[in-house]
Amino acid sequence: MTPVSLAPPLPPTSVPQLDKDGLFPLWEQMVLIRRVEEMAAKAYTERKILGFCHLYIGQESVAVGAAAACRPEDRWITGYREHGQAMAKGVTPRAMMAELFGKRTGASRGLGGSMHIFDKNVHFMGGYGIVGAQCALGTGVAWSLKHLKTGAVCLCWFGDGAANQGAFFESMCLAQLYKLPIVFVCENNFYAMGTSVERSSAVIDMSVRGLGVGMAREQFEGFDVEHVRNRMSAAIEHARSGQGPVIVEVMTYRHRGHSMSDPAKYRKPGELEERKQNSDPISITEERLRGFGVTDAEMEAVRERVEVIAKDAYEFADASLPPDPADLYAYTYAPASS
Repeated sequence: MTPVSLAPPLPPTSVPQLDKDGLFPLWEQMVLIRRVEEMAAKAYTERKILGFCHLYIGQESVAVGAAAACRPEDRWITGYREHGQAMAKGVTPRAMMAELFGKRTGASRGLGGSMHIFDKNVHFMGGYGIVGAQCALGTGVAWSLKHLKTGAVCLCWFGDGAANQGAFFESMCLAQLYKLPIVFVCENNFYAMGTSVERSSAVIDMSVRGLGVGMAREQFEGFDVEHVRNRMSAAIEHARSGQGPVIVEVMTYRHRGHSMSDPAKYRKPGELEERKQNSDPISITEERLRGFGVTDAEMEAVRERVEVIAKDAYEFADASLPPDPADLYAYTYAPASS
């Protein structure tokens, strides 16, 4: 038998460098995601959102940069910290917020809540509450994309904690064996719930795990939205070309606790403040935009527009009706065939 050779590193991306007009909309999208998430935090404290609620604040550049590298027909599937990913993929703030409120106007008709946002219209294949389960499901999505010859790629999102699950390893093996069009995206925000990655994993570069099956891999920092877009473009181009799957580890950092019920006492003193000062993705992009000549007045105009959208989403969700009890079992089973 011929041993499996290790995959070469990903090549440089072929996408052109962003100018002001290309970077500015990405910054605006990050600002929108953060403000909507802040409104969700407010709603949670008011008990308008119940159950679990995992915020994406601090990680906006990863989802927005990946979306800039994707085509509309590409599928995304993820875990339960998916609010920012859902909006980056095209789920509207109204539909997202209404789902958090458990209302019938939500993306999942109010039946999924924070952890189970789903919108087939934008090919957002859902968030899932079982850690690592989305990896197996994403592999199935990629199998379908390959055999239907769609030309689309599946992005399967998970965290550093999920990288220790058996389903993750099994999914990588099958994806590589059948050269499926999938990019496994590990968002390493340094903490699996309250446990640091150094305490939970002997190997702290999660992308290295792809080498065990000969999968192309890369680890990179995800605080600069354009850098994320560039490296994700390289990964997606590789998977789309038929060369096989890719695993990337994007180093990021969440500003809030694991969920709204987590006070995050496990961080070292001063760690969060240092991260906000030196690696906030929105601030990093703002500095780059100022270098392009964007004024504070232009940025303030965007923030005012974003505030209107975020408040509208909150008010829309608050005014919407809850799900109809008659629909309780409507989406549990497929309709019986005649």
